[in-house]
Amino acid sequence: METKEITMPTKYDPQSIEQGRYDWWLKGKFFEAQNDEGKQPYTIVIPPPNVTGKLHLGHAWDTTLQDILTRMKRMQGYDVLWLPGMDHAGIATQAKVEEKLRGEGKSRYDLGREKFVEETWKWKEEYASHIRQQWAKLGLGLDYSRERFTLDEGLSAAVREVFVTLYKKGLIYRGEYIINWDPSTKTALSDIEVIYKDVQGAFYHMKYPLADGSGHIEVATTRPETMLGDTAVAVHPEDERYKHLIGKTVILPIVGREIPIVGDDYVDIEFGSGAVKITPAHDPNDFEIGNRHNLERVLVMNEDGSMNDRAGKYQGMDRFECRKQIVKDLQEQGILFKIEEHLHSVGHSERSGAVVEPYLSTQWFVKMQPLADEAIALQNKENKVNFVPERFEKTYLHWMENIRDWCISRQLWWGHRIPAWYHKETGEVFVGHEAPADSENWEQDKDVLDTWFSSALWPFSTMGWPNVEAEDFKRFFPTGVLVTGYDIIFFWVSRMIFQSLEFTGDRPFKDVLIHGLVRDEQGRKMSKSLGNGVDPMDVIDKYGADALRYFLSTGSSPGQDLRFSFEKVESTWNFANKIWNASRFALMNMDGMTYDEIDFSGEKSVADKWILTQLNETIDHVTKLSERYEFGEAGRALYNFIWDDFCDWYIEMAKIPLYGDDVVAKKTTRSILAHVLDQTMRLLHPFMPFITEEIWQNLPHEGESITTAKWPEVNPAYSDEQAAQEMKMLMEMIRSVRNIRAEVNTPMSKKIKMLVKAKDDSVLTAIEKNRGYIEKFCNPEELQIGTNLETPEKAMTAVITGLEIYLPLEGLLNIDEEIARLEKEYDKLTKEVERVEKKLNNEGFMKKAPESVVTEERAKEKDYREKRALVEARINELKGL
Repeated sequence: METKEITMPTKYDPQSIEQGRYDWWLKGKFFEAQNDEGKQPYTIVIPPPNVTGKLHLGHAWDTTLQDILTRMKRMQGYDVLWLPGMDHAGIATQAKVEEKLRGEGKSRYDLGREKFVEETWKWKEEYASHIRQQWAKLGLGLDYSRERFTLDEGLSAAVREVFVTLYKKGLIYRGEYIINWDPSTKTALSDIEVIYKDVQGAFYHMKYPLADGSGHIEVATTRPETMLGDTAVAVHPEDERYKHLIGKTVILPIVGREIPIVGDDYVDIEFGSGAVKITPAHDPNDFEIGNRHNLERVLVMNEDGSMNDRAGKYQGMDRFECRKQIVKDLQEQGILFKIEEHLHSVGHSERSGAVVEPYLSTQWFVKMQPLADEAIALQNKENKVNFVPERFEKTYLHWMENIRDWCISRQLWWGHRIPAWYHKETGEVFVGHEAPADSENWEQDKDVLDTWFSSALWPFSTMGWPNVEAEDFKRFFPTGVLVTGYDIIFFWVSRMIFQSLEFTGDRPFKDVLIHGLVRDEQGRKMSKSLGNGVDPMDVIDKYGADALRYFLSTGSSPGQDLRFSFEKVESTWNFANKIWNASRFALMNMDGMTYDEIDFSGEKSVADKWILTQLNETIDHVTKLSERYEFGEAGRALYNFIWDDFCDWYIEMAKIPLYGDDVVAKKTTRSILAHVLDQTMRLLHPFMPFITEEIWQNLPHEGESITTAKWPEVNPAYSDEQAAQEMKMLMEMIRSVRNIRAEVNTPMSKKIKMLVKAKDDSVLTAIEKNRGYIEKFCNPEELQIGTNLETPEKAMTAVITGLEIYLPLEGLLNIDEEIARLEKEYDKLTKEVERVEKKLNNEGFMKKAPESVVTEERAKEKDYREKRALVEARINELKGL
């Protein structure tokens, strides 16, 4: 295919490069899975963002890592499906819509359920559209033809199937239990939706009088308002102080109700007075004690946290107002005799921030033990879920091993309605996919399911399950990897694993790649209260998507948090700018070369052979590191190759033939420039998709887009170790001469005399062969090369592997300063010798290290010793002057 005319602007401007490119990719359908049986499938399902607002930096990081993997796999010839979608996010979205309605002076009850749900769907459409625009701006290669939503028709059918099946197996049940209740949103919460914070509270010590008038018993509580619902006082059956009171009764203060004293092993004899008040409707432990002793459950609060009619004169008061009043009343009656300050952990709703109330309620639950046991057993099998980093498997297993039943009902209107109906007359319960035939006699449960119930099915429900014959389910499930943060291992990862095992018999994903959280430069979590949040779209507007993506993907190692820094994003912009300028130079010097004209058959220079060898190494490193999810290291390998090897060295050396008269050498150099740039853009493409596509389109190339170009592979024919060593020696020589010139303030433009003393004939031959480079980059007035050169007296010296360089700089050389410089070099080489010796004397290292590594270390030791001996000889020589 012919190259088009080079249209690259002189300045790298990410906005103009990125504009319109994403639409071009979508139009070309480059991101759509092909269902090509000749290709191996590779699947990632996107962790569905909530339709509650804008994507944050965490989303940008998470999706960039997925995009890198899917772009690379697509180029490696896999049939890639990266499935996009969003989550209805029950509580969070309903709260946002209710907040919007409040601003209009309305409540959901004014609208009624049906109209409220309609309003919420409108919200969903608006915010889903924002999210898609943000995905586009980030350049995410998603297959929109398969986009899903947790409340769409197919996923709703999957949710009903799972609920009905688990119910029939006895793994879903309905019961009255103490649950975590959010009085603000008026809904139940699961244990992991509760955040515990230390709060300054108090222990209130009270005396409950014995009904027979023989005295009193002391109890203490942190929530005195719940005493109105007390139905017993418990003591340990072996407690000598109270044994004789078991079976007697006390009069509940204020209420006047007579309640029993019971003996129960749960009570800690050592704690407090050794007697505890029992409120089965307001405390999970009291609930269990109540069950054991057949105690009544007296609920004294309404769903909004206000006191109900069982609270007597406190009815209608807020729970915390009631607390103040009841404390005052009990003090006046002499019942409350001591208030002791007490810092204790109090549960708060993750969504609303309200203090969570342990509350007696009839809810739906999943019986977790059998499901958790299967998930735990899987981790001992060959087809286990691999956690990256491995340490997070322990976190996951610890939670699974200490699992509690999962409360799945939520008192909301937005979500999957529970597929249970109650007979209007008999109260009989019917659970099924649809209402019973005589639906007019039945009323559906008003509650919806916990958001995580549907997102737990995400990897397979999105593929067409429960239709196990669905084409995508058969081809693309189970998925390859899940990329997510460590903060939702319990919420989501664990639930996907046990639901997938239960319903598909397979793990939902082969690997789980865990990353941390994005923090600010000081390591603080980003939050509204600190005002340190950063909108990824603002970063893209300033520096471009490629700069942000490269920073996010290379800024930390797996499992670690990432510190955001504008300075670092700017440095990645500088990297992109360097790539742009180097590519533009190369393209401007290709003279309209077409893909068919690329020809390596001419004689290659040492620089040509070296850059091809370095390219092979980079391909090998980047591929292996990316496969291991070590994107930071892969990014560093690419950065070093592009910035140091390609831009700083090869391009400079390529200018010699490009600006010379040798037509064959010119063609070879152009061909190698085109090939190396093409392969480098492919390697960099998953990290920086926009700039690489732009440059690649200007290069001589085959195919429509870099997104579907073949991933680079190591070509052994292009590896030349001898040329690599020669080039390394040349680079060391040039660097040494430049350093010496800088030290004595002699600019490169000033010609100087230069002597190069080779260790042997092979080194001499290599230097002579590359004399042109030395003359070009060291600018000598006179260049002497030999094995038996006479060492000049007053000269600056550089010792490198296999040779010594002398620069006689009469009038510029200070002998004492040169001795001091060489002594520093001697110390540096001594440290290197000691470091290598320590390694080679370490038994552990010698046993574990591969033979090639040991050989390399021995060669280093020999090299450092030889260099040190030459430096020492030169120091002695100068001291003898």
